Amino acid sequence: MAIRVVLKMGEPLLLQKTAPVARFDTPELHALVRDLRDTMEALNGAGLAAPQIGVALQVVVFGVKKNPRYPDAEEVPDTVLVNPELTALGEEVEEGWEGCLSVPGMRGLVPRYSHLRYRGFDPFGNPIDRSVSGFHARVVQHECDHLMGILYPMRIRDLRNFGFTEVLFPELAPIEE
Repeated sequence: MAIRVVLKMGEPLLLQKTAPVARFDTPELHALVRDLRDTMEALNGAGLAAPQIGVALQVVVFGVKKNPRYPDAEEVPDTVLVNPELTALGEEVEEGWEGCLSVPGMRGLVPRYSHLRYRGFDPFGNPIDRSVSGFHARVVQHECDHLMGILYPMRIRDLRNFGFTEVLFPELAPIEE
């Protein structure tokens, strides 16, 4: 089990675009995926992107079963997505509250496409192609933003809807830190 340090907002790597993975099914890629999963699970995250642990590659992991940080969220299947491509399915956008392991202790109201298709590969190079909506779509967009150097506060339309979790959602505060 390798729990890695999660970079926090302000680290230059979090603002850079990442490189696509060139080779699949390598020991290095599998080790990165293990580290991402272990770190995400240890911190009760819904997802984690490679740049958050200091690796500038297009790899994200996500999945939600029962998560204390997102008590009302529907389940999202455990997924490793490499070299993702996202396509909005329609123009419908909905705002929802998001947090991030790289922006600890804070939440913001973020607009995201309600429905989208994502394509990419698993770590073995097998194709993934899914059309999703709701929280699943939100999680994928959030994690893939990290691959483009975008943190969720950059997407908030009104900064009055951005603040400390302990103030906005006192019932979630003990879980954050």
